[in-house]
Amino acid sequence: MSDLITGKTLVQDPSMEAIGRKYWKKRAYIFQGFVSADPMNEEDKPENPIRRFVINPSIFKLIKAALMDPEMEELPTDYTSGTDFRLTKTQKGQYADYSTSNWARKERTLSEVELEAIEKNGLFHLKDFLPKKPGATELEVIKDMFEASVDGQLYDVSKWGEYFRPYGIDAPAPGTTATPQSQPASQPAVSQPVAPAAPATPPKAEEDALPQPPSPSATTNEDGGKPKAEDILAMIRQKKTQDQS
Repeated sequence: MSDLITGKTLVQDPSMEAIGRKYWKKRAYIFQGFVSADPMNEEDKPENPIRRFVINPSIFKLIKAALMDPEMEELPTDYTSGTDFRLTKTQKGQYADYSTSNWARKERTLSEVELEAIEKNGLFHLKDFLPKKPGATELEVIKDMFEASVDGQLYDVSKWGEYFRPYGIDAPAPGTTATPQSQPASQPAVSQPVAPAAPATPPKAEEDALPQPPSPSATTNEDGGKPKAEDILAMIRQKKTQDQS
C-alpha cells in the first residue's frame, strides 16, 4: 500500500496533478553538529549546543559529495581536521535556492567548548529520531486517512490518533470518542515514536516543489465532481501494473 499511495505517481498524470501536489512525499535527512557562525543572532540558544538539522535533498547531495570524495584526506566530520559546512540561501524565482552552499576550504579543529559539549552531552543516536516503519495495521490506517482526505473529511483523532497525529495533538484517552479536529485529514501526521524535540524546519528547495496545479476542470471526474478515493486508488494501481508490464 505504501508503494501505491504516493503523490509522485499521481503527479505523473496531468488530470491528477493537483491531487498529487497534496500528497507529495517530502524526503528529508537528519544530521547533527554545531552552529559555528550565526548571522541570524539567535537569542534563545539551547543549553546543549549540539543541534539536530533536518536537511532537504538538494543540500544532502552537497554534503554527501564531500563525504564520498575519495581524494579528501580527512573526513569533513573529523574533530581535528574537519571543515565547516556553509549554508548559503539565495532566491531562484519564487523558491529558496541552496545550491551555492558548500564545505569550507580551510580545515577547522573543534574548539574546547565544542569538545566539552560532546564529552558532557554525547552525540545523538540519530536512528532514534527516524519514523517508525509502518506495519500492516498502520498501512490500513494510512489508507483510511488517505480516502478520508480525498473525500474532504476532517482529521479524526479518535480514529487515527493512536497511530498518527499532527504535532500538538494529544493521543485519545482509551475508550473515549473525540470530536474531529478542525483540520483536514491531509495535514501531515507523524507517528508518536518520532516526536523529536523541536527539530529544525527543513528549508524548501526548488527541487522539493512541484509544478503549478492545473485548472480545477482538469481534476474533476466525468460527473464534474471531485474525484473519489476509490477512483484515485484504481488509477494508481492501474498505472503501477502498466509500469511493471
